[in-house]
Amino acid sequence: MRRLLLLVSAVVLVDTMFYAAIVPLLPEYRDDLGLSKSAAGGLTASYAAGTLIGALPSGWLAARVGGKSTVLAGLGLLAVSSVAFGFAGDIVLLDAIRFVQGIGGACSWAGGFAWLMAAAPADRRGELIGTALGAAIFGVLLGPVLGGAATQTSPEVVFSGVGGLAVGLAVWALSTPGDVPQGQAGWGRLVVALRGRSLVLAIWLVALPALFSGTIGVLVPLRLDDLGAGGVAVGAIFLAAAAVEAILSPLLGRFSDRRGRLLPLRLGLGAAAVAAILLPLPGAVWLLGATVVFAVAALGMFWAPAAALLSERSESAGLDQGFAFGLMNLAWAAGQVVGGAAGGGLADATADALPYALLGLLCAGTLAVAGQSRLGARARRRSPASA
Repeated sequence: MRRLLLLVSAVVLVDTMFYAAIVPLLPEYRDDLGLSKSAAGGLTASYAAGTLIGALPSGWLAARVGGKSTVLAGLGLLAVSSVAFGFAGDIVLLDAIRFVQGIGGACSWAGGFAWLMAAAPADRRGELIGTALGAAIFGVLLGPVLGGAATQTSPEVVFSGVGGLAVGLAVWALSTPGDVPQGQAGWGRLVVALRGRSLVLAIWLVALPALFSGTIGVLVPLRLDDLGAGGVAVGAIFLAAAAVEAILSPLLGRFSDRRGRLLPLRLGLGAAAVAAILLPLPGAVWLLGATVVFAVAALGMFWAPAAALLSERSESAGLDQGFAFGLMNLAWAAGQVVGGAAGGGLADATADALPYALLGLLCAGTLAVAGQSRLGARARRRSPASA
């Protein structure tokens, strides 16, 4: 189990590292390729778009052929796309490569977590998911370092190195015992399962923090710039927030294993509603930075419990874990895309306070619905197979 956890953690870490490496490269691409802000935003968003399109197909693939084979497919796409990205010099080609890498990421995540859950004890799902998610968040922290190295040396060399890492992980995966799909892989079964209220609510509890974080990712840097913060200060604030989130993820996963999924989710919903009220208020860089750290910590309370809950609800509906984490990819990508686009659009048309207020209302409404549900059952319940 430990070896598999390390492997899956390494796979998602390398994936998110490449995903986040674009941040310090954007100014260089803007200058070299003459990109507008919209074109730069499109390059950033193309990964999430690929994940969105690849989410359910990657879940179906994991359910059909197993998590191991799906991870290998994802690593293959990562290896090819990372090398190609280093050598590309055209914005259309760069967008296409990032899109393919997003599809590869969907395969790596759906396959990796399905593989991990197939071997995981029922009472440790939250802990294991949280640990792997913490590694993924750490990859986000390393990504700008990787991109910075590419700006100072050579994108061709740095991103070819990422391709080499992907090949090394594929060799490691090949030497690790595989998994056997545990549920049904048919699309009809998925449609039937999605009629269940508890599964839909579990999906929403993944989508909501992604929607919130997508909005923060657009509005907060612009607000910090208006307050006079430089690029270093903006990066430091988001670095601190991500570090807190990475530390919280495995702790909250373990907590949800012991106290049930609903308690940390309730706490996260309440804290996120408070953060939505606070975010448009600060008039100083340091105060907004502290509020951002609080908001990201609140959203970090969702990820591991919500993913474990989605895994359990999918299992109860007879779905394979591949579909469970395909749904997680779909919820995350949709939230990121809609949060960034709608949040920015509403703020442009009105003020930052409006999208934050809507997010606060969504958190409060979800808290009311979740409080009436039975989703807080402890992880140590009997599995459907033994019931």
